[in-house]
Amino acid sequence: MTVLTAAFLLLAGVLAGVIGTAGGITSLVAYPALLAVGVPPFAANVTNSVALLGSGASSALRARRDLVGHGATLRRWAPVTVLVSAAGAVLLLVTPTHVFDRVVPYLVALGSVLLLVQPWIDRRRASARLRPVAATASVSAVSLYNGYFGAGAGVLMIAVMLLDGEPVLHRANALKNVLLVAADVVPAVLFAVSGAVVWAFVWPLGLGAVVGGLIGPSVARRVPQTPLRIGIAVCGFVLAGYLLVAA
Repeated sequence: MTVLTAAFLLLAGVLAGVIGTAGGITSLVAYPALLAVGVPPFAANVTNSVALLGSGASSALRARRDLVGHGATLRRWAPVTVLVSAAGAVLLLVTPTHVFDRVVPYLVALGSVLLLVQPWIDRRRASARLRPVAATASVSAVSLYNGYFGAGAGVLMIAVMLLDGEPVLHRANALKNVLLVAADVVPAVLFAVSGAVVWAFVWPLGLGAVVGGLIGPSVARRVPQTPLRIGIAVCGFVLAGYLLVAA
């Protein structure tokens, strides 16, 4: 890995971390950055998952004061998210590479759509609570997607937490942070032992994401969010089109 590549991934990680704290989707920055430096789609997905684990952990730590009184909710959903995300990771590892290459353009496009509709999700409050079976099915579906690909899983989990009865957005976001970082540990271990992770690219991308997560709140207050969100989403759609043609 050249110094230029390391610097590029470091900057991409910082931008991804900032985007994440601003309410965006980190993988829509980090994943294309790995593709840009020549990592194949499957390896880029697992490398991205491992690299962003530190950023998720720092987000979860910042969420502690917003979790007061939510111990029962975490005990209810943490086992589900951990187990089903692990199942999603196993599904990814047993998926033939050529099949994943054909699926991933649609997953990138889905992440871009979620990024565009996120302001609507943020404004929405739980007008009606999900029934227990529907809530379990929703959390399980999001967790499976999180373990398999993950771009936009945070947006979906926030929506589920709002519909499950947490009406305050920043608390729903805090629940999402803790649940998904817990869910990401087992997939990261599975990806690490699979041999598909490009470790040389994990460190600059991961370090940048942690730095971006730390400085993100200050940066987010100064950057117009709507143009940034639209720009990243458009780039996501372009990437999805490119991957579809390449596949």
